[in-house]
Amino acid sequence: MHQPNKAQSLIPTVSELTSLIKDLLEPSFSSVEVEGEISQPNQSSNGHIYFTLKDSRAQIPCVIWRSSAQRLNFKLEHGQQVIVSGDIQVYPPHGKYQLIAKNIRQSGVGALQQAFEKLKNKLMAEGLFDTALKKKLPAFPKKVGVVTSATGAALQDMISTLRQRYPMLTLQVYHASVQGAIAASEITRGIEFFSKMYDVDVLIIGRGGGSLEDLWPFNEEIVARAIHACPIPVISAVGHETDFSISDFVADIRAATPTQAISLLTPDINELRYQVDDLSTMLERRMQNRLDRSKDRVQSMARTYALHAVLEKVNSYRSRVSYSESRLTSLMHNTLQMQTQKTDMLIRKSTSQMELLFLKFQRKHEQLHNRLTLQNPNEPLERGFSRILQSGTWIKRKSEFKSGKPLQIEWKDGIQKYGDG
Repeated sequence: MHQPNKAQSLIPTVSELTSLIKDLLEPSFSSVEVEGEISQPNQSSNGHIYFTLKDSRAQIPCVIWRSSAQRLNFKLEHGQQVIVSGDIQVYPPHGKYQLIAKNIRQSGVGALQQAFEKLKNKLMAEGLFDTALKKKLPAFPKKVGVVTSATGAALQDMISTLRQRYPMLTLQVYHASVQGAIAASEITRGIEFFSKMYDVDVLIIGRGGGSLEDLWPFNEEIVARAIHACPIPVISAVGHETDFSISDFVADIRAATPTQAISLLTPDINELRYQVDDLSTMLERRMQNRLDRSKDRVQSMARTYALHAVLEKVNSYRSRVSYSESRLTSLMHNTLQMQTQKTDMLIRKSTSQMELLFLKFQRKHEQLHNRLTLQNPNEPLERGFSRILQSGTWIKRKSEFKSGKPLQIEWKDGIQKYGDG
């Protein structure tokens, strides 16, 4: 039978190790005091208050039981700077420790809240929150840019709301981190991207709810100034309804949630259908009323003496116009006939002169042709004569002929060489 190793029997289980940690930690950290900033306080139904105490580099979960919470002389709120006294407790089922608060007293405004107020006052003094600078949203946008996390629930909520309200709208998403150290720079690049592209009607920046730290990228100065410089209307949709960020104050429109941003931006397609139906009915009714009034007026005018007098005058003018048209037609016909006769005479005269001129030029051409024929040096060859050539020269006289020298005889149909030449 296998015997367990002695060293193995000394290895503690998770429960045993946690119990050792609990025994060491809790006695060493009882009745401690710690200063920090309250984050996301939440009171349960049984009266206990759960919150996180943090500073810029660390955080610790805390709970104050109902009996202790009832003795507090102020309400715990997010961002408060407080001093908490109590005991450290290890909770074995989760392997975590927490601070059991027995007393809490205020210590001042939290560091993040102070930074928030400082930047808010600075930008307000520069006029970045001025309502006169706010741009209006288009009534029927076609394309909207969104700067948010492509994997976040906020984007899915916006898409779902859009499909229900106004499905013909197109969303173009620029993915950016919405919390963490690099989030502010990524959000800024997204805003600048749409500012340069200029192919969207509205820009939405935002994310779902969270703690002040989670939402902090939307409180950064670079994000605020990018929104201020954006030529496109900007909707800030950050967190929940009670959350406010610097971007909310700088943006043209503040939406309590990303879902509300879609509701503010788009009309409800079902309401539009009802409005179109109502307007169509109203237009049809008004057109029918106007048509009925016009008919009644025409019938009333048709029975008046003035209209009959006008009709008689119109008929008189119509007869005069008809007579004038008849005379004008007859005059034009006669004039056209005379001009046609004159044109025929001119054409016949011109034709006769052209024929005489053609005969004259034909005779002159024949005379010139005969003269050229007589002048043709090859004309004797055509009549059967021949020509003697020596060294390419036509020998016209006996004295010009050189005996013993090669010669050529040219006939009508060719040249024959004699001698060495």
